[in-house]
Amino acid sequence: MTDTSDWQHRTKLVHSGARRSQYGEVAEAVYLTQGFVYPTAEAAEQRFIELGEDEFIYARYGNPTVAAFEDRIAAIEGAEAAFATASGMAAVNGALFSMLKAGDHVVSARALFGSCLYIVETLLPRFGVEVTFVDGTDLDQWRAAVRDDTKLVFFETMSNPVLEVIDVAGVAEIAHAKGAMVVADNVFATPILMRAMERGADVVIYSATKHIDGQGRCLGGVVLGTEEFIRGTLEPYLKHTGGALSPFNAWVMLNGLTTLDLRVRAQAATAARLADWFAEKNTVTRVLYPGRADHPQHDVAASQMETGGTMLAIELADQAAAFRFLNAATVAIISNNLGDARTILTHPATTTHQRLDEETRAALGITPGTIRISAGLEDADDLIADFAQALAKA
Repeated sequence: MTDTSDWQHRTKLVHSGARRSQYGEVAEAVYLTQGFVYPTAEAAEQRFIELGEDEFIYARYGNPTVAAFEDRIAAIEGAEAAFATASGMAAVNGALFSMLKAGDHVVSARALFGSCLYIVETLLPRFGVEVTFVDGTDLDQWRAAVRDDTKLVFFETMSNPVLEVIDVAGVAEIAHAKGAMVVADNVFATPILMRAMERGADVVIYSATKHIDGQGRCLGGVVLGTEEFIRGTLEPYLKHTGGALSPFNAWVMLNGLTTLDLRVRAQAATAARLADWFAEKNTVTRVLYPGRADHPQHDVAASQMETGGTMLAIELADQAAAFRFLNAATVAIISNNLGDARTILTHPATTTHQRLDEETRAALGITPGTIRISAGLEDADDLIADFAQALAKA
């Protein structure tokens, strides 16, 4: 493979990790195979002892198409290695469970996606892992919670759905002083707007289902880190528990990466314009967008992200008003996904975070009137016109 380390990120997104067959195809081939053939019994024996460069054994362990995706995302994140998974949650599960054992201590930000919260709050304690929750935006709480025996800290760099922004470098400094690993879910910020490893994260997680695919087609996830962590800790766990990404989904994600930079920057520009527009409407009681000066962590966001991101949240008077707004929208669609080419509206209290009790949702800043908006690639004027008529009906 060509050395792309000196290339700029857009070029890496198009060319890194490319594996061409003897036919010299332009578009990467998709290798839909479960296993691989060995020329001799001795060759099979040797491959099970030690894999050579670009050699494979079984699709659960690795695959040429999956490896191309892993190499490309690692190149743009600046990571030594990556392991692709069947979904974003398989990536979260694999990253955490591969590192932890009974008796370990974890410090986690409280504001998490519902499934992430289930793993940290319910599953880890079930297996004997002690978890301490903190307000992720408060460095003093991190300092008080991280102990000499803390194994790792975990947070979303920008929380789902109310867009709290974590000071990644600040938390990393606190964790590393105690010898703890920093595990960051960077899905909202994307590897385009922030590379968390440059800010001090040791392990970075993405749900490739979101911006990386960006077309609402496939599930996928990826964990990035050092060669030692990916090959020595994560890979044995995932290849024996079966969380591997399918070759076809890897091919979709690989091609999604080629336009990721263009899509994310266009979506972020639309999100910024929508946030400013909503902020002028007296029927909208709150607008949350990290790119705006009135966001609680605006200074942190400005210091570590290139823009305010593709996501925003608004708050209407109550659930009835939120539902009227959602049902009146004609350009934007209602779904629980994000990072798509289509603008997506989500009501977290009744969908992504509905399993949380009312008190917990309130503590996370999720009200019955909260609406999460994932800006798409439509013309911003069409979205504004759509939202204007929807607000009138709300």
